[in-house]
Amino acid sequence: MTSATILMGVTDAKGRGIVVRTIHPLICCITLALTASAGATPAGDDFPLTGSYTQNVPCKGDGSDPTELQVKISAQEIHSKVGVCTFLRTKHDGKSVDAQLECQFAAGPMLGDVTFTMQADSTVKFVDRDQNYRSVLYRCPQ
Repeated sequence: MTSATILMGVTDAKGRGIVVRTIHPLICCITLALTASAGATPAGDDFPLTGSYTQNVPCKGDGSDPTELQVKISAQEIHSKVGVCTFLRTKHDGKSVDAQLECQFAAGPMLGDVTFTMQADSTVKFVDRDQNYRSVLYRCPQ
């Protein structure tokens, strides 16, 4: 399984902030996060990624898609079996959306930078900032 470097804030016994580098597997497309510039804003109502997807396999959309592969994206959040990620910032650049995400997982919160690139065949390529994790999201029929 691939992994990416994620920064997590923790506090020591004396209450001082420490930054710890951890390696954590990225399996939710969102499984995570993007290179956002200053002044970028959270996704708006016209967010181009809004919809239901499956990860790395075409979506049938008939209810038979495996739950662990399903991903739902709104202008505010990404929901997948591994957790919920909230868009902190987004920046549109043509067919790409760079995003900074905060994800809530059982192991704790994580921040990350990701890029979503919309393809002509209605799929969305997903890659984390360090290019350690790549995925393809297949849009489900309406």
